[in-house]
Formats: sequence, structure tokens, C-alpha cells
Amino acid sequence: MSEEGFERVASLSELEEDTPLRVELGGVPVSVVRTEGEVFAINDICSHANVSLSEGDVEDCTIECWLHGSRFDLRTGKPSGLPATRPVPVYPVKIEGDDVLVSVTQES
Repeated sequence: MSEEGFERVASLSELEEDTPLRVELGGVPVSVVRTEGEVFAINDICSHANVSLSEGDVEDCTIECWLHGSRFDLRTGKPSGLPATRPVPVYPVKIEGDDVLVSVTQES
């Protein structure tokens, strides 16, 4: 683990555009997404149903839960459609060279 709780999760070159990568950091499931020129990290579990968001589609800076279709803003974690009504945590991301680092010890 590096300073401030940031951990390396992947290299930029490993992240395909609009294709979520599921990782686990300290027991926390995280979906890491490269989209629209930025990299985001969001809790991988839908707040409506206990399913993995990384199995859903990414579009317009949102990730869709594959089970019921709720979409979550990758920047804020807020749902943009039912059935989900509660946000999911988002985590800070740092890019150092080609390394993508995420901290699950602090929510952004």
C-alpha cells in the first residue's frame, strides 16, 4: 500500500475504454472504469441488489446495473434511475505514470 491508502490496481494500458475492471482492495469490491478521458473508481455492489456493477455497461459517465437497469454516476455514485434510490461509494483515483491507484480508505 502506498501513502494515503492508495493502492495500485492496474496500468492505464490495461484499462479498456468503457469496460469496467473489478478489483478487490482490503476486502472492498471496486469497479475501475476508464471513460471520457478519465478514470473512476466506484463500489462494485449495486445499492439496490447485491450484484456486481462491473458486469454492466458504461455510457455517458454512468455504469448500469445489469440486473434491474439502475444507472450510477461514476463521479458521484448517485443513482440516475429506479429501482436504486441510494448512492454507492466512489473512491479517489490517482494516476502516477502508467499506474492507476485507488484509495478505499477515503471516499471522494
